[in-house]
Amino acid sequence: MTELEHLYQTMFSSVVRFLYRKVWDQDRAEDLAQEVFIRAMAHNPEKPRAWIFAVAANLARDEARSAIRRRKHLTLLTNDPVTLARPDAMADETMEHDEAMAQVHEALAALSPRDREVLLLWDAGMSYQEIAEQTSLAVGAVGTTLARARRRLVEAHDQNESGRHAARS
Repeated sequence: MTELEHLYQTMFSSVVRFLYRKVWDQDRAEDLAQEVFIRAMAHNPEKPRAWIFAVAANLARDEARSAIRRRKHLTLLTNDPVTLARPDAMADETMEHDEAMAQVHEALAALSPRDREVLLLWDAGMSYQEIAEQTSLAVGAVGTTLARARRRLVEAHDQNESGRHAARS
């Protein structure tokens, strides 16, 4: 088994999770993760773990730009959003899941790009050393930045929640 095959087997799910939290679409995250490993085969990077997450972050950023362009294009084509009919129980469960994911997405979006990146890299299973290499932070600053990012994520989520409850009242 080659080093890249071993990395694929051990890291694929972490890369998918990292990408999912950036693109919020499981199928697209899996496709992008496949692309990351295809590129890794072609480039044979010196530090493959850090390289894989750097490429994943770049692909996610490109995907976000493409999604914005697609939305703008679709907005020009139609004025009415298309709604799909679902059975009631499934619709309720899906709606609750979508609402929870939207809350997480909003809280992550409220973070600074650096805090969000450090948090997502840590969540993807990267070590402090790897996060430092990826973000150009000092290794000693990673823990502090991560703790601050976690606190800010909770605060953003709580603030969004209190805003929702106030709006409902």
